[in-house]
Amino acid sequence: MLASLSIRDIVLINSLDLMFDAGLSALTGETGAGKSILLGALGLACGERAERAQVRAGADKAVAIAMFEPPVSHPVYALLDEAGVDVEPGEAVILRRTLTADGRSRAHVNDQPASVGLLARLGEVLVEIHGQHDGRGLMDPKSHRGLLDAYADAGADLAAVKTAWTSLSDARSRLDELTDARDKAASEEAFLRGSVDELEALDPQAGEEASLAAERKFLQQAESALTELNDAMEAVAGGDGLSNRLNTALRGLERVRGALGEADGAEGAAGEAQASVERAAGALDRALIEFNEAEEALSDAAARFDVEPGRLNEVEERLFALRAAARKHNVEVDALAELRDRLAARLDMIEHADDRLKEAEGALNAAQADYARAAKALTALRTKAGAALAKAVEAELAPLKMDKARFQVRVDADEDKPGASGWDKIAFEVATNPGAPFGPLDKIASGGELSRFALALKVCLVGEDARTMVFDEVDQGVGGAVADAVGSRLKRLAETGQALVVTHSPQVAARASTHYSIEKAEQSDGMRTSVRRLADADRREEIARMLSGAEITDAARAAADQLMGK
Repeated sequence: MLASLSIRDIVLINSLDLMFDAGLSALTGETGAGKSILLGALGLACGERAERAQVRAGADKAVAIAMFEPPVSHPVYALLDEAGVDVEPGEAVILRRTLTADGRSRAHVNDQPASVGLLARLGEVLVEIHGQHDGRGLMDPKSHRGLLDAYADAGADLAAVKTAWTSLSDARSRLDELTDARDKAASEEAFLRGSVDELEALDPQAGEEASLAAERKFLQQAESALTELNDAMEAVAGGDGLSNRLNTALRGLERVRGALGEADGAEGAAGEAQASVERAAGALDRALIEFNEAEEALSDAAARFDVEPGRLNEVEERLFALRAAARKHNVEVDALAELRDRLAARLDMIEHADDRLKEAEGALNAAQADYARAAKALTALRTKAGAALAKAVEAELAPLKMDKARFQVRVDADEDKPGASGWDKIAFEVATNPGAPFGPLDKIASGGELSRFALALKVCLVGEDARTMVFDEVDQGVGGAVADAVGSRLKRLAETGQALVVTHSPQVAARASTHYSIEKAEQSDGMRTSVRRLADADRREEIARMLSGAEITDAARAAADQLMGK
């Protein structure tokens, strides 16, 4: 609901802060007192077009601030989230518009800079203003489908249509993709077949290039490496090699050890000599063992480098063939295997395209049938609900002095224009005179009729719209029982929400739970408009003034008491 409206330097208003309650609020005052200024300020805060003339004469800028307190589930929070405005669900939404004397305009939402366009979008879901020459919200044909669906409680049917539409869209996309792929692949069938045959014959393997490159490098070095290894083996074992010399030296030490054996346990010089011989013999033993191991290792290494004749040519031919294929297809060597599979799949698509297309066409036909069933069910529900809504609205029109007017909900099913919400075009239409054709609400109805049509509609749709409703002189040109009927319906409309009415009718004002008096008076700096929230005694006087005119009589006060239920 609208919690407060703050105005600074707009037309005749210097400074004004108004607090609003839920329920029905009446705004009354003499003609020309400035009621339109209040509505203009609210519209300015809600993103309506700004005009330089709205800035009070002599002021640098005008400011309008509207604070709303929507319920947590209100759609305004989804819009704020989409726009990137940091406002938590349940938090007050504050729309601020600043207009400078030179015509520049700035907008803020909860003190965060915003575009005027965003302000207007937020205003559309927060408040709906119906004036003498202004019909928005439910006067906009684009809103009619959503309002009718809410009235019809069409949530389940809408969900079924949306699901069917998603499936239908997916099936159509699948068929289009297969058709495009078949047409494109068919034009290159010869290339595909040749490429697949070539790659299947080549049979590339993942990681094969790196393996072949490493082997090629090894093979290129193998011949020179084998020569070096053979020279090393000849140096170690050839002629009077190191092995023979080590064995000769070791046999000599064995003879020395044999000779010293008789002096076993000797002390002094003999013992020291014996120990030295033992160390020398142990060292020779170890050297001989290491030498033998080295000899074996050299032999093994030489065997490793003794490669198969012609292997280098085989490796290079394979490596060059893989790289040539990769260049031809403009891919990495390691991607050849994947390319082969992909091209094979495209070739398979050509060979089996008709089967796949037939399956996709069958799936599309089934999806179209499912969507048609869901859409027709929704159309039937909307048609039934539209007839019920039309009957309810016409029942409300008679007490509003529009008993000759007719109302209809037009549901036109256009199967050539399906969508996620069905294929129906919904329009609220009226005929204000007997025999006259039906036409759009905002084109057929006059200013006063338009507001009363809006009131009748809103009463029938109560609970389906979370917006604050504002009616500007909805009671123009009516009085007595009709004005009382208007007041009664406004009261009923506001029972589950909030409605503001600018009125000259005492019958309407008496129905309000909150009453504001708009007054204009001359001050030192010119004419100024002010607004007072009236207590019960003041309300009685104001309603009596509305009944009697400039001079308030006791009879008028008594009549005011009667209207107020006292």
